[in-house]
Amino acid sequence: MATRVKLSGRTAVVTGAASGIGRASARLLAQRGCPLVLVDKDEAGLAETAEGLTVPVMTRTMDVSDRWAQQQLAAEVKDWQGPIGLVLNNAGVTVSQTIAESSSEDLEWVMGVNLWGVVHGTQAYLPILLEQDSGVIANISSIFGIIAWPTQAIYNASKFAVKGFTESLRHELHETNVSAVCIHPGGIATNIVNNARIHQDDLGRTDPEALRKDFEKVAKTSPDKAAKTIVEGIEKGKVRILIGPDAVATDVLARTLPVNYFSVIRKLQPLIRR
Repeated sequence: MATRVKLSGRTAVVTGAASGIGRASARLLAQRGCPLVLVDKDEAGLAETAEGLTVPVMTRTMDVSDRWAQQQLAAEVKDWQGPIGLVLNNAGVTVSQTIAESSSEDLEWVMGVNLWGVVHGTQAYLPILLEQDSGVIANISSIFGIIAWPTQAIYNASKFAVKGFTESLRHELHETNVSAVCIHPGGIATNIVNNARIHQDDLGRTDPEALRKDFEKVAKTSPDKAAKTIVEGIEKGKVRILIGPDAVATDVLARTLPVNYFSVIRKLQPLIRR
């Protein structure tokens, strides 16, 4: 049986907090009385997230791929507002390009934020959580950490890596009161595609406008709904959280057809493009 987790009143660290899931999660955690540490590269977006919150708030404009910056911030947070209840490693970016035409620059960008941001965030706060013998590290993977998708190889690689990293951590923490949670959102109505690096190839497989329209059609879960699923799931003691009906369906499809799942998806693609 899962052990319930108390978040209320405990400090929460949220990366990617300037918009989307990060902003919605921060505001929901504020309703639970959690002092907030909000991290993002978007200073203006951070200010918008923090506006009107009635809990103590620390904002930090920072690139999560910067290991030293993460370590410095964790040292400040340790003695800031009492015990840390949650570290939500949420910051994420994506690129759309075929493997044959992908650049090392895009690879380093996506891995820097999506994977190294998670790794550095985990390693910065884990010693603190172990010392206080409580707390949750929650890492955002994706449904693309469950299945692979053409033109999303770099993003897939980062999100599969987050899944493996987080599950390994969960096993290592088995006999402690610290838990590791892996989160797999489906289509969430955020700015991730608008902020993506989309490179159009000669065959039109990565047409920017088509991709944005397709994303709008499948991104049916709001950030507020995603945040509610995350926070309530963590409080219930879940260690694997699927967000949205598409995430649940994707998980079932991957389990049922672990090799041939894309044969089903391919048949559905014309429906998405209508």
